[in-house]
Amino acid sequence: MDGKIFDSEGHYVADIRASKIYDLSGKRLYDLRGQKIYKPTGELIGHLSSVAGDRRLDKSTDRLFPKYSPAGLSSWGLKAKLK
Repeated sequence: MDGKIFDSEGHYVADIRASKIYDLSGKRLYDLRGQKIYKPTGELIGHLSSVAGDRRLDKSTDRLFPKYSPAGLSSWGLKAKLK
């Protein structure tokens, strides 16, 4: 269940590894069960729009992920080339 997460505008914002969601610096942020996103405490906080491969966030779920990478660089430079 590994993959990448893109925000609603197509910007790469997080990674999925073994049902866990990590930010671009590698810090664990959330748990993933199916399409549902949970805080480590178990609180449901959002969902993804697809189940397999690279996933996209709904516009309402974009707020869960920071817009900037840990190096202070804008994530706008990481825009995905989706077909």
